[in-house]
Amino acid sequence: MSHQPAGHRELEHTADWELEVWGSDMPALIGEAARGMYELMGVEVSEDSRCHRRLEFFADDREQLLVSFLGELLFLAEAESLAFDGFLLKVDGTSLVARLEGGSILSRSKEIKAVTYHRLEISETKRGLETSIIFDV
Repeated sequence: MSHQPAGHRELEHTADWELEVWGSDMPALIGEAARGMYELMGVEVSEDSRCHRRLEFFADDREQLLVSFLGELLFLAEAESLAFDGFLLKVDGTSLVARLEGGSILSRSKEIKAVTYHRLEISETKRGLETSIIFDV
């Protein structure tokens, strides 16, 4: 199976936002999902006040791992006004250790309320791994 570089694109969705995401493996998929989510939100991260975070997640399946990670990023954006643009991710089955680099949010043009499980399924494709994520706005 040949793998294409990681990527994402916004899909048309009736009321919420939908993001198609792909990557060669789970770390690439998760990192690209985070980048895509921040792009949908119109987040601009400060280069002056940099910070690092280490997060750990344990889940029942890959989908829950993805939703838990993105949900925590939404929480940090809301509670601490932090966003991340550097991702060092290690996935072992259904556990994730994330070392993140980011900074204060300078601006955000849109708000995401939650990451949903609606139609969420991670599949193997010619791109590697692929999924569509629906965000509640």
